[in-house]
Amino acid sequence: MDLILWRHAEAKDGDGPVADTDRELTARGIKHAQEIAEWLREQKLSRVTVLSSPARRSVQTAEMLGLPVKIKTQLGVGASTADLLGAADWPDQSGAIILVSHQPALGRVAALLLAGSEADWTIKKAGVWWFTNRVRNDETQTVLRAVRNP
Repeated sequence: MDLILWRHAEAKDGDGPVADTDRELTARGIKHAQEIAEWLREQKLSRVTVLSSPARRSVQTAEMLGLPVKIKTQLGVGASTADLLGAADWPDQSGAIILVSHQPALGRVAALLLAGSEADWTIKKAGVWWFTNRVRNDETQTVLRAVRNP
């Protein structure tokens, strides 16, 4: 299984009557999301499922891939590592799962997968961390395949 953690791109400030979940991407955010989406398409992933937080900025980021996007409330603002890993069915799902979500949950998942415990690691806006799992000598291993920032 490939698990790609993709933080939403830069969004407009939440000043005024706009709810946090309704904030849209800035022009810079759109550019960065397009850049990362192009890179992801170049990777020729197989059986890709794109799961997104219901927040507008996450959905906009995910849509840059040009693939169907499934909205998952458990990926929303305030999600936990268990929410993200449960939505992805890590490590049992086959194919590639792209989770478009928020900090600090994404960074905590990255820390858990690499270091074995949650920590407040930062994933930059529009950045992706690509993990895969494999079995070697009857032992399941997690491998960091790539980190990409705009």
